[in-house]
Amino acid sequence: ETFLRIHMSFYDVYYEYNTLKVLIQIVGKGTRRLSAFKTGEFLNMIYPLGNSFHTDGVNRTLLIGGGVGIAPLLFLGHRLHEMGKNPLFLLGFRSKNLLVDLSPFEQYGEVYFTTDDGSAGEKGVVLDHSLVQGDNLDFDRIYTCGPEVMMKAVSDLAGNKGIDAQASLENTMACGFGACLCCVQKTIHGNKIVCLDGPVFNTNELIWQT
Repeated sequence: ETFLRIHMSFYDVYYEYNTLKVLIQIVGKGTRRLSAFKTGEFLNMIYPLGNSFHTDGVNRTLLIGGGVGIAPLLFLGHRLHEMGKNPLFLLGFRSKNLLVDLSPFEQYGEVYFTTDDGSAGEKGVVLDHSLVQGDNLDFDRIYTCGPEVMMKAVSDLAGNKGIDAQASLENTMACGFGACLCCVQKTIHGNKIVCLDGPVFNTNELIWQT
C-alpha cells in the first residue's frame, strides 16, 4: 500500500550502540506502519543520502525548528555539544498537544519553545519569541528546518542581521537518487536536486517560492 519510500532526517545517532532514532508524525498509512514496528522486525533503508549541516568555524549557534522539522536539529545539537559548543534551540509547535519530549534537546543546550495558540511556552510562531526580538542577535550561524514559510522568515532574519544561515529543506523526495525530480529547488545557481545536492543549503543561495 505504501509504494514510495519515506524520507526522514536522523533524529539522533548513537555510534557506540550502532543505533539511530527518527521522529515520526503519523499522517498516513506509511507513517502509521512505521510507528507500529516492534523490536525484531526488519525495515529496509537507504542511508545516508545527501549532505549535512556545516559546523566549521562556529561557536555560538541558534537552531530554529518547527514541527517535525526539529528532528535534524537534535542530531546537529548533539554534534555541536560534542565539539564543546552549547547551542540554543528555539522550537515551534502548533499547540501543546503536538509537543515532543524536550529533554533530549536539553542534554545538548538551552531550549526555548513556542506554540501558535499559547497553550505552552511563549505564544506565537518561533520568530515571535523574545529570544530573537531586538537588535542584539549574537550568533555565528543559524540553522533551521521546518515549514518553508518559517525557514524563509528565518532566512530573512539572518540576512537582515548579517548572520550566516543554513536550512535543511523538506521538499518531497520520492526516490532519493535524483531520478524523479520531485524535489527540485530553485537557487541562484540554477535548479538543484534536494536529495543529492541538499537537503542543506546556505539560505542566501535559495530562491523561495513562498
